[in-house]
Amino acid sequence: MIALVLGLLVLQPQDSRKSPEGFPGLAAGRAPRVEIAWNRLYDIDALYAHFDRLAAEWPELLTKQVIGHSIENREMRVYTLANPYSGAEADKPAMWVDGNVHGNEVQGGEAVLYLAWYLLENHGTNARATELVDGTVFYLLPSVNPDGRAHWFQGAHNAHSSRTGVQPLDDDHDGLFDEDAPDDLDGDGNIVMMRKYLPGEGDFRLNPDDPRVMERVPPNDKGIRGDWITLGQEGLDNDGDGRVNEDEVGGYDMNRAWPALWYPEHVQGGAGPYPLYWPETRSIARFLLTHPSVAAVQSFHNNGGMILRGPGAESYGEYPRDDVRVYDELGKEGEKMLPFYRYMIIWKDLYSVFGGFVNWTYEGLGILSFTNELWNDDAQDPEKKIEPRDRYFFDDKLLLGAGFVDWHPYTHPLFGEVELGGFKKDVGRVPPSFLEEEMLHRNALFCVRHAEALPRVAIREPLVSDLGGGVKAIDVVVANERIIPTRSAVAREKKIGAPDVLTLEGQGLEVLAGGFRSDRFRPTEIQLQEHEPARLLCEGGLGSRGELRVRWIVRGSGAATIRYRAEKARDAERTLSVP
Repeated sequence: MIALVLGLLVLQPQDSRKSPEGFPGLAAGRAPRVEIAWNRLYDIDALYAHFDRLAAEWPELLTKQVIGHSIENREMRVYTLANPYSGAEADKPAMWVDGNVHGNEVQGGEAVLYLAWYLLENHGTNARATELVDGTVFYLLPSVNPDGRAHWFQGAHNAHSSRTGVQPLDDDHDGLFDEDAPDDLDGDGNIVMMRKYLPGEGDFRLNPDDPRVMERVPPNDKGIRGDWITLGQEGLDNDGDGRVNEDEVGGYDMNRAWPALWYPEHVQGGAGPYPLYWPETRSIARFLLTHPSVAAVQSFHNNGGMILRGPGAESYGEYPRDDVRVYDELGKEGEKMLPFYRYMIIWKDLYSVFGGFVNWTYEGLGILSFTNELWNDDAQDPEKKIEPRDRYFFDDKLLLGAGFVDWHPYTHPLFGEVELGGFKKDVGRVPPSFLEEEMLHRNALFCVRHAEALPRVAIREPLVSDLGGGVKAIDVVVANERIIPTRSAVAREKKIGAPDVLTLEGQGLEVLAGGFRSDRFRPTEIQLQEHEPARLLCEGGLGSRGELRVRWIVRGSGAATIRYRAEKARDAERTLSVP
């Protein structure tokens, strides 16, 4: 009994020191406070419901606001993740994260949800997560295009349809609106492909090892033809104009409608009549313009495995070198965090985008911004680059054929006897369920890395020197300890936003002069500010891991306070005593 009591006494202090480890993603970690299945995708109502569950569990950290409504009057919800007890929201640097810009690019919504869930689960137990939530504000918009998302889930689609918003448009310029969309001819909930058997008159043949696969017959001098032709997506000629599926629902593109090298419809389809015409984009622009503390932007699309930055078009020119260095450091780290992803420049490595969102947030607002194209088929086989035919192999071996609608006959009113078949809507652009959580985690943690790079200002220990005659010099170094500057180079060049301000205040002090030291070893080399020397304007801000050296010439003595204020960094201050 004595030994047992002694043993309990020894163990008790150790147990009392233990604290929950949060849910950091380790296999032996504790169960999360809010269980969410990450091996599936959710329609817009279920996605919002999961956010609401998080808000109910952490009401002090996660709040909801409706910033606008979609064409079909669905709510544009922004969830704010911040700790109100560690300072006012407007006083902290912020990050905007959105997803599902295109209706069929659904997993971006889950990526935004995973980021919120992971940070909340680890707040208070993981030091880095706690510091990030306490010192940063996250504005999270899970779906830029809730209408397109709803239609993709509810209706018959393929991987590429329901991309746009749903306001009716005349895509084929025949005076009618949305009159010839794809049709689910056999009523199975899938929009697949159509093919027709024409012996000796076709351009395709069936692969002898797998008749699901259509192979184009190569050009030859022997007159060899195939036995099959392809007829495009499943559908009818609804308007009788001889074409099939040429005017589907909607047609506007919310990643072509921003005031950054915007061009009209005949140059960039989906742009609308003028920038920010669509209500979804206007509500986002209004929010960002009234929240100047946003210093980082992440927008999730799919697919292809890309970490994208601007410019969107070659005609813009080059981004400032200082900002490119920041982009490059984060982008190259992202390539390591996200296997099979490539860090790329939009126009140079992908294609030109006029009126793109992340181009506007950087070029128009001065915010370091990335677009991640979620999911890359190569993740299914790390040994090699995946070819289109490999998709059949993985469907057979890893999904037991569940992702493919086998070819089957159908009597088409225009084409006669045809066959319908192909991959379902959730194959190709989105990952198979068993790989979804890995994709979400890696991309959410890339957002964490981006957020940890937000500027953090520190004021070093001031040095007071007696210059004689009751005049003193106060020298101080102000430093940005992070990668992202307090003012990006493009903001500095275009005078976007307000400059940073450094002040010296003290009731017993008269500030005679002040300015920035240009030489650390020559204290008299000062770029003096002509007016209000106690309030120094820092037009260039604090650069990436940069420093400013400041000298004030003062008369008097007593307590004083040095403060540094920036739109995109938390204010810093330091007190000193001037003898």
